[in-house]
Amino acid sequence: MTANLQNNSVTISGIVTTEPAYSHEIYGEKFYEVTLAVKRLSGMDDYLPISVSEHLLSEVFHEGQMVTVAGQFRSYNKTVGDKSKLMLTVFARDVLPFDETINPNTLELTGYICKPPIYRTTPFNREICDVLLAVNRQYNKSDYIPCIVWGRNARFAGSLAVGEHINVVGRVQSRNYQKKLPDETVVTRTAYEVSVSKITVISEEETLTSSAVQLGV
Repeated sequence: MTANLQNNSVTISGIVTTEPAYSHEIYGEKFYEVTLAVKRLSGMDDYLPISVSEHLLSEVFHEGQMVTVAGQFRSYNKTVGDKSKLMLTVFARDVLPFDETINPNTLELTGYICKPPIYRTTPFNREICDVLLAVNRQYNKSDYIPCIVWGRNARFAGSLAVGEHINVVGRVQSRNYQKKLPDETVVTRTAYEVSVSKITVISEEETLTSSAVQLGV
């Protein structure tokens, strides 16, 4: 496995809830978007966007079909009006036979904290910390992934500095929220983020070793 794939890996299983819709084309390769309903332990569903190459499109990517997708959680900037908006999607690298015996939503990222973590408590005194992680990708690109850390892990994350090299394990989740527009109307929108179950700081020695491996030293 390449260092790039080790930095960013996700596997999700669920039910396709939309038909493939054309998204964009890169170097002559077309990409399509579908939505996958992925079951939580609570029984609720996360509705996650999947980006699929035309080469991976198959009969399983039709509404009502069950599929397992392995790939990466990626970000890109999309221009909406006169503003740039950070968009998130699961980029499919492989389509696997559906297996209901495995965890339907697993993710692991290794990257660098690129904004000061925001630690707070909810009205029910639950500890939470927002962390924005920059994850390196090929061709000198990076994905900027919002992460949510809970409980004592939130306290730990809140003490970390910008530039800290960390590894997180968790799952991709969707979250609906209300936004008031300039004309006072309120719309429901969906945010995507990583719900972190484990967070580890990577030592400078480990970082140097990893860099050497990526350079082929």
